[in-house]
Amino acid sequence: MKLIVLGSGTSHGIPVLGCDCAVCRSPDPKDKRMRASLYIEGNSGEAAVIDTGPEFRLQALRAGIRRLDAVFLTHAHADHLHGLDDVRPLSQEKPLPVYCDRPALEELKERFSYVFKITQRGGGKPNIIPAEIAAPAPGVWIAVNIGNLRLSPIPVKHGALDILGWRIDEGGSSQADDSTRTAVYLTDTSAIPDTSLPLIGSPEILIIDGLRTKPHETHFNFEQALHTALGLGAKQVFLTHICHDYTHQKIEEYCRNFMQERELKGISMGPAFDGLELEL
Repeated sequence: MKLIVLGSGTSHGIPVLGCDCAVCRSPDPKDKRMRASLYIEGNSGEAAVIDTGPEFRLQALRAGIRRLDAVFLTHAHADHLHGLDDVRPLSQEKPLPVYCDRPALEELKERFSYVFKITQRGGGKPNIIPAEIAAPAPGVWIAVNIGNLRLSPIPVKHGALDILGWRIDEGGSSQADDSTRTAVYLTDTSAIPDTSLPLIGSPEILIIDGLRTKPHETHFNFEQALHTALGLGAKQVFLTHICHDYTHQKIEEYCRNFMQERELKGISMGPAFDGLELEL
């Protein structure tokens, strides 16, 4: 399984319009952060993306994405949804399912209402099928299988909002089977309910919301994200949804200091960056 971080930036993207800070003016390509998104490719060619932000077309071109089997949404904020129309060329041969919870589904149908109406020819529309993710019983969520890939929803808090993170497995027998190597994607997260912890397990790779050092009402800061990662037992930890307070280099330094102060061994921690490729 291959993962590509398509975007690692917060809602306004980096550089920020009208900003002359050192990060926004940085020549380091790792300081150019598009809106947060993740591409997943299975060993048998399965292809999926988590979130389609405003730069999805540019991200897909850069990553060489030529097909998709499914789209998964964490929630319906603009920076995670508003590139959905750009799946049009990838949904011509067959309808593309878009998996999300009910609030995101309702927002999707409102903002992309033209997709579900009979309209004149020309311009085109994405050929998508919204697919609601629901819990048939408290604490029980049904995973989605795409070939040998299995994506399991993880309810998390984004401030007062209930949104979804996603656990990604390839093979294995159940969503809580820790014998398989697993990746977990938790963007826009400020808290993880206790009932969600068994759904996460101990992932090999954890990509987790880490906005900045200062506290924020709707996002983990760096320290909260790294402490959470330790509690989850993740082996490789990558911060995402990063703002323009710190350069990539400074965040690497922050993570090194965090590990050194705690004498952590057998674990890696650092910032994600646009174009980062990971394999399991």
